[in-house]
Amino acid sequence: MSEWLKEHAWKACIVKAIQGSNPCPSASFISAREHVPSDHKTRCGWIGAKSTPLDIEYHDKEWGVPVHDDTKLFEFLILEGAQAGLSWQTILNKRENYRKALHNFDVKKIARYGEKDIERLLKNEGIVRNRLKILATITNARMFLEVQKEFGSFDKYLWGFVGGKPIKNGFTSMKQVPASTKESDAMSKDLKKRGFKFVGSTICYAYMQAMGLTNDHTTNCFRYK
Repeated sequence: MSEWLKEHAWKACIVKAIQGSNPCPSASFISAREHVPSDHKTRCGWIGAKSTPLDIEYHDKEWGVPVHDDTKLFEFLILEGAQAGLSWQTILNKRENYRKALHNFDVKKIARYGEKDIERLLKNEGIVRNRLKILATITNARMFLEVQKEFGSFDKYLWGFVGGKPIKNGFTSMKQVPASTKESDAMSKDLKKRGFKFVGSTICYAYMQAMGLTNDHTTNCFRYK
C-alpha cells in the first residue's frame, strides 16, 4: 500500500473511531468519553475509562507542553512514526523499551546503525518490530542531523512552521480537533522532500500536538491555558 493510501486510511480510521463506527486498534483510545480519575480534575476526552495511569500522567505533564530540546523532538518524531496504524497507548507502553533499544534516542548513534542493529531491533519484542519503521528510524536520524546542520537545531526548523509560538485552539470537544492542518501539510511536504519517512500530514499533526506546537487541550480541561 502506498504511503498516501496508508495515510488516508488511517485518517478515515480516526474519523470513524470518533463517530463510534469503527473498531480500529485505537478506537477505544480516541473515542473514549471524558473520564475523571480520583483527583476529580477534568481532562480531555481522549482520557477515558480505559486510560492507564501512564496515559493520564502523559496527558497531564507532557501532551501539549512546548518542547525545544532536540533529543526529545527526535524521540517523538520516531514514536509518532511508530504509532502509524496503532494506538498511542500502545506506543506509550513501549516508550521505555524504545529508549533502551535506541540508546536513549541518541540521534548520532542511531544514524550509524547497520544491518546488525536492524536485526537486533527486529528481534526486540519490546518495540514495534516492523522493518519499514525500523529502517525509517535510521533514515530519519540521518535526515535529522542534516536539518540540525542546516538550521543550527531541529528546534529552530520545526518551530518555523508555526511562526515560533504555539497555536492556541479553543476546541470544546475532541470531535472538533482536526486530523491535519495547513501547518501539518506544510511540515509533511518539507520533511518528505528532505527524505524523512512516516511523516504524513496526520502523523505530523499528532507530532505538533505532542510537542506543543499546537494546544489542543479542550477548553474544559484543567491543562488548557
